[in-house]
Order: sequence, then C-alpha cells, then structure tokens
Amino acid sequence: MAVHLLADVHLTGDDDPNTERLIRYLDGPARAAEAVYVLGDLFDVWVGDDGSLPVHARVIDRFAALARTGVALYFMRGNRDFAVGEAFVAASHMQILDDPLVVDLQGTPTLLSHGDIFCTDDTAHQAFRARYTDPRWRARMLKIPLWLRRRIARRARKRSMRGKASKPAHIMDVNAGAVRQGLQTHGVSRLIHGHTHRPDSHRFDIDGQVCERIVLADWRPERAEVLVANGHSIERLDVA
Repeated sequence: MAVHLLADVHLTGDDDPNTERLIRYLDGPARAAEAVYVLGDLFDVWVGDDGSLPVHARVIDRFAALARTGVALYFMRGNRDFAVGEAFVAASHMQILDDPLVVDLQGTPTLLSHGDIFCTDDTAHQAFRARYTDPRWRARMLKIPLWLRRRIARRARKRSMRGKASKPAHIMDVNAGAVRQGLQTHGVSRLIHGHTHRPDSHRFDIDGQVCERIVLADWRPERAEVLVANGHSIERLDVA
C-alpha cells in the first residue's frame, strides 16, 4: 500500500477553503494509504490545544475517522503549529514525530523533516526554532492566558510577513551544506521536507552517491498536492 506525505496546508479554521479540500482528501484518497505523514504547518497558527482544537474541529474529526479505518497517522510539528499537545493527539489519533526522523519509506531509508532545520542562512528563524523546539519553552508559553497567546500569535505573524518581505529569497531556502550534512549524519540518500514553499525534486551527488531532496507543496488556491510513495515510485497527487 502507498504512503502519503503532505505539509504546509496552513489551515486558518473550519471555513477555510483548504479545510474542504483536506476533508475531501481524508474521506477519499487517503483511505487507500497505509500511512499519512503530515510534516508540519498543517495549521497556520496553533495557540494551544485549549484555543485551537475548537477552531479546527471538523478537520481533526476527519483525521480521527481516517485513523479508525486503520490508516496510521503521523504528525511532525512545524514552526506554525509547534504548540500541538496531548489533547490534539487524543482528538486526532495522530502520533507526534521527532524532527528530523529517518523512516523506511517503501524500502528506502528516508529522512523526513518539516524543513526549517536546513534553512541555516536565516539566522533569525533559527533563533526562533531553537525556542519552539524546546519543550520547556513551549510549556511556559502555554501557561500564558489564552487571550494573550492569541495576541502574541497575531503580532508574530505580522512580524514574520514583514521579515519575509525584507529577506533575500535564498535566505529562506535550504542551505545546500546543511542538507548534505543532514543526509550524511543520518546515513541516507533521500530527504523529504516542506516549509520552503518551493515544491520540486532535486538530485545531486555526495561523494559519488546520487541523493535526492523532495520538497512538498504548500497548499494554494491553484494547487494542493499530496506526495504518494508507492513501491519504488513517488508521484504528486493533485487533490484540488
């Protein structure tokens, strides 16, 4: 059976058009999968299970329904939804994964990641990543009153938009050296990630070995994709 991977859907709520797309996928093509991996930024913001679970109730219910059919569900935190917690796990029936993580993907050891760990030229984001991946920092943030977390999230999104507008494009993409080091450290020749919003497949050489980096698509009005690994083939499934 096939394995499906997706990332960067950036859901804003149950009235988001991408919510309808995702529900159609979960109730349809996803049921033919052995497993579904969500590699971060499924949600545009997650202020904590207490505040965000009700906002995304329909999608989370459909993930749970998919899990009850026997499809294994895995979730890797992204920079937008790093605050998902145990209540989310219980409601969605998804298993939280470390980032990065090597999995056996249809017989090929593959490094999975949200992707921002490889964007080492963006030093400001790496400073933020060091915080959001720290469980102690997340615990402190979740102790802040919900109304204040929502205000902080709105301000952070505005700062992020201003920051992206002023940064050179290459800074927000992966660093080739960081990718090489990641593959060598984990002893694999394939990386699948999201985050950069630059869907593509790249082949390159490391010490005589052909390696591959596959970038998942971010979901936009004109495109919504899921990566499907089936046997030795990997294809992009249009779920628009």
